[in-house]
Formats: sequence, structure tokens, C-alpha cells
Amino acid sequence: MPSKLTGTVALVTGASSGIGAATARRLAEDGASVALVARRKGRLDEVAAEIEKAGGTALVVEADITDRTQAEAAVQQAVEHFGRLDTLVNNAGLMLLGPVVGADVDEWERMLAVNVQGLLHTTHAALPHLLKAAEDSSREVADIVNISSIAGRVAWNGYGVYNLTKFGVNGFTESLRQEVTQRHVRVGVLEPGGVDTELGSHNKPEIQGAMITPFYETTEVLTPDDIADGVAYMVTRPRHASIGELWIMPTDQA
Repeated sequence: MPSKLTGTVALVTGASSGIGAATARRLAEDGASVALVARRKGRLDEVAAEIEKAGGTALVVEADITDRTQAEAAVQQAVEHFGRLDTLVNNAGLMLLGPVVGADVDEWERMLAVNVQGLLHTTHAALPHLLKAAEDSSREVADIVNISSIAGRVAWNGYGVYNLTKFGVNGFTESLRQEVTQRHVRVGVLEPGGVDTELGSHNKPEIQGAMITPFYETTEVLTPDDIADGVAYMVTRPRHASIGELWIMPTDQA
């Protein structure tokens, strides 16, 4: 019996670990062929092997999406290999915390490049193919899901530039949704809170610890699989049902 996404193709950025890897596996379970895009080819190969062992189909695409040429080539490689593109999941992200005073500006630029420029590059490259899929396919719809954060809605001390990137992602998502919704490309943002991934692994313990430890001590933290389930929920909805914004929040232990 065909699964909900049988015959479709999804491209997932940041697919070498965490939410990206979990999302790729989940979409493959629902029948999609998945293009895995990230810089770490060895990790991509591992995720692809897991998908194929479970009976799915995966394509490894090594690319740095902060480079526009590489992002465009990644999308083109996926389309040439599979013949189409129905779903784009912009997941690649970086979280670097710290105050504005005394900040490492190079870290800011790196986070802006990944969280904002990379998303813009892949979206711009993928959109013509998504519009074509919406017109030509039996599903009569294509999807873009941008993985943002609750930090795109709520600001905290020390999160300034990270907040800037995620507020930007949310605003861009809403604007793009209005631009293409009449052409049957559904655009939505998924905003997790409190997920245990590698996203913040580059933070200095003395900064992250003081901010994050109380949260982890009182909250049942989400897993990448929880977020992957949310993505699958958004893209497997009936054609006429669009989810513009989905929050996935952890549960207090108390």
C-alpha cells in the first residue's frame, strides 16, 4: 500500500545529524525519496545507509549552503537525480550565544550565514522546481518547511543575534507564504523549544550553562524525532490544509 509521500522527493538541509537526520528518516518512512544535504559527507553516508537499510531511497549531496553556488548545485543535483522536487526542509542552523559587549563578530557572521543566507539560497534555488511539482503532480501541492525556534518569537538575554536570525526566518516564511500560496506551494515554519541536538554544541560552557541549565533541570526536553514528527505532520496533510506555523514545546517535569 503506498505511503502518504510515495512518488515525491524531499530535500533536507543540515541532514547529517540531529533534526535534519531524523526528518530525513521520517520522510523516507512515509515514502519520499530524500536528498540529504550537508557539509559532512561521512555523516551523510551513515544517514543514507540507515534509510536504505529500512527500505527507503536517499541521495547524498555534500554542500555548504552558505555558498550560493553550492546551494544551487545541490538542488540541481537532487532534481537531476530524482526528476523532481516536492518538499524542501530548511533545517541547517547554528546557535551561538553570548552578550553583544565583547562578542566574537566572526561567530555572528557565521551564524547569520547558516541561519539566514543558507536558507535564502536553497529556497531561491528550489522554488521553481517546487512550483512545477505543484502544477504537475497528482498531489497538486508542494511544501517548504523552515525549521526556526521559539527564539523567533521570544527574546532572552544573551540570545540577541540568534534571536535576530530566527525572527528573520519567521518573517521571511510568512512573506513567502503569501507570495506563493495561490500557486499551491505551502510554506510553513516549525518552531521548537528545548531540543537536545548539536545545535548549541559550539557555545562556551560558562555562557550556555548559566542560561540553559535551569531549563534542562525543570523540563522534559524534546528529541529530534519529536521535531521530525512535526515536519511529517505538516507535509502529509491533505492538499487543501496548510499549516503556516507550528510550535512544538517541551513538557514541564513538575
